[in-house]
Order: sequence, then C-alpha cells, then structure tokens
Amino acid sequence: MPLFSHRSSASSGSAGSAPLPSFYSAKPVKPSKPFSAFSSTRIPWPILVFSLLCLLIGLAGTLFALSAIRRNQPLPIFRCGTSEDTFRTFYSSSDSGKFGGDSYKGLVDRPKLLGFVGIQTGFESGERRSALRSTWFPSDPDGLLRLEQATGLGFRFVIGKSKDVKKMAMLEKEIEKYRDFMLIDVEEEYLKLPYKTLAFFKAAFKLFEADYYVKADDDIYLRPDRLATLLAKERSYSMTYIGCMKKGPVITDPKLKWYEKSGHLIGNEYFLHAYGPIYVLSAEVVVSLAAARNDSLRMFNNEDVTIGSWMLAMNVHHEDNRAICDPRCTPTSIAVWDIPRCSGLCNPASKLKELHKIGMCSKSPTLPPDDI
Repeated sequence: MPLFSHRSSASSGSAGSAPLPSFYSAKPVKPSKPFSAFSSTRIPWPILVFSLLCLLIGLAGTLFALSAIRRNQPLPIFRCGTSEDTFRTFYSSSDSGKFGGDSYKGLVDRPKLLGFVGIQTGFESGERRSALRSTWFPSDPDGLLRLEQATGLGFRFVIGKSKDVKKMAMLEKEIEKYRDFMLIDVEEEYLKLPYKTLAFFKAAFKLFEADYYVKADDDIYLRPDRLATLLAKERSYSMTYIGCMKKGPVITDPKLKWYEKSGHLIGNEYFLHAYGPIYVLSAEVVVSLAAARNDSLRMFNNEDVTIGSWMLAMNVHHEDNRAICDPRCTPTSIAVWDIPRCSGLCNPASKLKELHKIGMCSKSPTLPPDDI
C-alpha cells in the first residue's frame, strides 16, 4: 500500500495535522528508472542500423574492387573506324615475356614514331610480300618490333578489302601468321589507288603519332636505316613533301598506260610531283589530309599525280631526293627500283632476293645525315 493515498491527502488539511515535508507532493510520483552505468553512452538504434548498413556497403565495394583488379582486363583493339593495326593488336594479346619483353607492356593508342611506313600491297601480291619478308622486311612480329626500336620507324603492309570471300580468307591466314598488316576500309582496286592512298594517310595519322608518313610500294628494295637517317635531318619547313620529283607530258590518249581522263584540267605538262613508288609527307601535311572530307579532294587517274595536285594546293615545300629512286645499290641509296623502265622493280619477287644478296645493297654501312 502506498505511503500516501488520496484519502490521507484529503485529511491533510484538517486541523491539528502536522504539515508534510516540502519534498513530498500530493500528486502521484512516477517510479524512477533503474540506474545504469552505461546509460550515458547508449547509441540510438537508427544510428546503429545506418552505421551497419554503411559498413556493409563499404565491404561490398572493397570486394568488387579487388575482383576487378584480379580479373583479366579486356584487350585493346587498335582501330581507326574499321581500320586496324594487326601488329599492336597481336602484341596486346600476347604474353609480354614471350615477345619483346616489356617493350609493349605500355601500349598506347597512338605511339610516337620518327616515321610510319605503309607498304602498299594487294591481294595478288603474296609473292612480293614473301620476297620482302625474306629480305629487308622482318618475317616475324619480334623482328618487326626490333626494327622499330632500332630506327624509330614503324612498318606495316597496307591493304584494303575485297568482296571475294576466298581472298579475304587467305588474307586472314596471312595476318594470323605474320601480324604485319594495317587494314583499311577501302575497296582494293587499281583504279581506286588515289582513294586507297587517302584512306591510308587518314588511318596512319589516327593510329600513329609520327613526324613523317611514308607511302611505299611493295616492289622496291628499301634500306630502313638510311630512310631513318633522312627523316631525322633538321628541316626549316614544317610542311614538307619528299620524293623523286618529276614533270612530264599529260597523257590524253585512252589507249596508253598513263591515260589521264581529267587531263584537260592540267594542260600539256604535269606540275612537279614525286614518283609514286615512294614519297614522304611531314606530319603537318598529313594533318590536313586527315581532316579533309573524302569528296572534297580532286581525284585524278594516277595516284602520284593526285597527291602532287594536293601538295600544290597546300603550298608545301618540295624536297627532291634522288637517293629514294636509285636504279642500283650505291653507298647512298635509300630505295632501289628500276626507274624509269618500271614503276618499281621489274619482276620484283625475284629481283628483291637478287638485290639482297649484293653486299652493297644489304650490308653497306649507314651514312651520317650530311651524306644522304
């Protein structure tokens, strides 16, 4: 029974009763909560639940990050649109310890080079490519990489596409074996060589950051070391066009080999331009070509004339160098071919091997820059 009930409270005001102590109250008193030593540090349950939730999210994120690091990264495909560098695609998918050590561990989308050399080839030129791989052009990816490291020049065979399924299947087998192609999105056809050349320069510019871009045919004998020495020379012109320069009469007879359908736009004589088997464009020239719309440039029948017309319009510096159109191997020759009898070597598949056996062609030393 409580010490003070309502009844005792009522009688407390009667006369003669002793007054209650001040700490007592007539109102009912709520029982106090039991004392706990931990009451001052107790965490409200909503904060506790939120903290546990954050901890779980953090653990989940950590586990995901660890699994992503340990998971194999997707292999980069080095492409420009539908153009592809099969060499770097191969190195990106190979064990770096097997080919080239650490040389291609840090593959970048656009490697820096002194020069990029595109060897223009076709579906009917298998014997030429075979002859090149047995002479000055390396026959395996590791050899191609060593040549690039030694000279600062990248080399690839450049080829378009074909509607012939058998031709494309044979090309795929060759790519699988050698990995030394640049594939470009253009129909492989002789009458469309100017279009192929433009597609090559556009793809080369987007895939490689080079000081110079070299267009070469698959029927010349080339000294990569001397070409590198030529390109490394100091020049006062940033827009440069290097080649064996020529002029000549415009052929307007459809029955002749070098017939020019648009000859009436040129006149009786061609402007100064380089022979087609090999020529060089500096990076600033190729930048302009890469930015041009395909239908904004005039295409003549002959590829070398077409390029020459673009160079004339762009106000580039023409650098004439006869060492890249030498008819025989000499101490200074860079490119050897049968000028003027053939646009390249006559019977190139056999002639390439013959030249390679000549010490003056394959074993003579590289000359200092002032001698080239």
